[in-house]
Amino acid sequence: MSETNLSGWFALASSAAVARRALAYMIVVGSILIAINHGDAILRWNIDGTRLFKMLLTPLVPYVVSTLSSVSAIRATAGDRSGNDPSSRLGS
Repeated sequence: MSETNLSGWFALASSAAVARRALAYMIVVGSILIAINHGDAILRWNIDGTRLFKMLLTPLVPYVVSTLSSVSAIRATAGDRSGNDPSSRLGS
């Protein structure tokens, strides 16, 4: 990915719409993942530093996935409008 493409990617990833969507997924899906993965420990009040660290990292997964998919979809749609074949960029 060239420097121009990388800066364009980060511009899209940090746009308000993409960040807002990713934050919403982070809250909803992250909470569900924490409940599934750590719910038993939370109910037993068995939370050490390592578990707390994992619980804080868990919501980052849906945030990153949402951001990656949103940016990819926006770029693919922009490719459709410009007459380019967006599937030709899947490998890059």
